[in-house]
Amino acid sequence: MSRLHRSRIADFQEVLGEPTVALGKLRDLCFSGERPRGILLNYLPLEKALWSSLLKKQRDLYSQFLKEMIIQPGIAKANLGVSREDVTLEDHPLNPNPDSRWNTYFKDNEVLLQIDKDVRRLYPDMAFFQRPTDYPCLLILDPQNEFETLRKRVEQTTLKSQTVARNRSGVTNVSSPLKTPPNSLSEYEVLPNGCEAHWEVVERILFIYAKLNPGIAYVQGMNEIVGPLYYTFATDPNSEWKEHAEADTFFCFTNLMAEIRDNFIKSLDDSQCGITYKMEKVYSTLKEKDVELYLKLQEQNIKPQFFAFRWLTLLLSQEFLLPDVIRIWDSLFADDKRFDFLLLVCCAMLTRHLHHFASLQDYPISDVHLILKKAKELQDSK
Repeated sequence: MSRLHRSRIADFQEVLGEPTVALGKLRDLCFSGERPRGILLNYLPLEKALWSSLLKKQRDLYSQFLKEMIIQPGIAKANLGVSREDVTLEDHPLNPNPDSRWNTYFKDNEVLLQIDKDVRRLYPDMAFFQRPTDYPCLLILDPQNEFETLRKRVEQTTLKSQTVARNRSGVTNVSSPLKTPPNSLSEYEVLPNGCEAHWEVVERILFIYAKLNPGIAYVQGMNEIVGPLYYTFATDPNSEWKEHAEADTFFCFTNLMAEIRDNFIKSLDDSQCGITYKMEKVYSTLKEKDVELYLKLQEQNIKPQFFAFRWLTLLLSQEFLLPDVIRIWDSLFADDKRFDFLLLVCCAMLTRHLHHFASLQDYPISDVHLILKKAKELQDSK
């Protein structure tokens, strides 16, 4: 470990060692690559004395979500044919009433199938998400339980995932060509009962988010936002953070989505908070910082929609390898103006490939530190 790295860790520990965290100092450190995500995503308060009670409260709340949205519907499904408790004139599987619990169950299955399809292919270039977690959810995987888990729901349903018309990739493809998923689900190793892969944990997080946020539910691409957050918690050296990675990721993801959810709502695309406005902002920022490059892009008729839709919507999570994505996010989350720095990173990415515009939809592997350095230079320039 270099002397500089040891010094940065010492500075980081000093800031977090204070009873109240100095947010300005913390932002500076995180911009350089240290990451207490919980604070920067407003999950943890600055007063450290409050952390323990808040974490317990939030983790207990998440357990309640699991019971209400996965376990209880699973028990109701398991009782079908065994008990008449859930099969009444008012509520049975063929009841056309839109308020029927069964109608809700089938609609949830449509969303679940799209989530399942997307999370199975998270970062296929690395094995992490296919591996079993050391902390499977005991609430759900207790062998005494016979209720239907999300895994069983996906296996048993015959609904087609194509019925979920919530793909936002109309402007440009959301998935990177580099990240081609395997051809079929059979290519994934099926873990034995009692185990669950990390992608299954991510699936549960997204399903519960969709249930709690029916106005937006699940939109393709959210899996690329939650993946790096979960990876950071699930690989933390501290076993307590690893053990509670699911709950902590859920709340950090929810807070992050509260800031960027407008990017995923198609009806807002052309509003001032929508993705079209933000894509144009990349070009207006570039015009201000590097007018020569801006004019070159205009001359070649390269619209921001050609590349910036995915860059902005997914916070660059599809353009770089996962460790580099996490490094970029350290700087983005430390931005006190909340993602203004993302526009500068996009500009920096353009300046580094000004002669290879055709590669913008499939950004070549690059030194992320040089890109961040260039973005900082653009930020500091007048």
